[in-house]
Amino acid sequence: MSRRPARAEQPPDTGDQTPGNQVLTLPNLISFGRLLGVPLFLYLFLVTRADVAAIVVLAIGGTTDWVDGWIARRLRQVSRLGELLDPLADRLYILATLVAFTAREIVPWQFTAALLARELLLLGSLAVLRRYGYGPPPVHYVGKTATFLLLAAFPVLLLATEWSAGATATAAIGWGLAWWGLVLYWVAGAMYVVQAARLVRAARGPGAAA
Repeated sequence: MSRRPARAEQPPDTGDQTPGNQVLTLPNLISFGRLLGVPLFLYLFLVTRADVAAIVVLAIGGTTDWVDGWIARRLRQVSRLGELLDPLADRLYILATLVAFTAREIVPWQFTAALLARELLLLGSLAVLRRYGYGPPPVHYVGKTATFLLLAAFPVLLLATEWSAGATATAAIGWGLAWWGLVLYWVAGAMYVVQAARLVRAARGPGAAA
């Protein structure tokens, strides 16, 4: 992997497609819509307590996680802006949901702390990479799978609080998805840290300590 300026981000695997500078594309519009769903969810969940509507917003935000990337590749509309918007929307959904769920005691603070600690680790790695002139590493399929599991778990956990008849089974499914998502989230984080360490060693030259 060649060294690049910090502002030039390492793109995810898009096959033979080169990211363009398009802005108004269908995948980008979907990503913008997902971003708008974050404050809408927080308003519905924390202000109006419209939990059913909040479940719908969460479900749409989670199920469209893969849609924008798939459409971008299918329509050959992969763009640099899209590469920024997609992971940004993922992280904002996860962070906003964690804060809201913790505030209403749907998830324990320990679960939230475990996810936030991973984000802090990744931020530290990105800061080190920028010092050596690298942008963020490519999005890995393990990280995308973890994000999908977490975004699927949250509406199920919320549904468990609203559906008393099936609360036990629904909560079991939700927490199964959540814990698998947490584990894979940390696995992906460890992979990013290892990749960052390799880049830093390469930047320091052959005389750098292993």
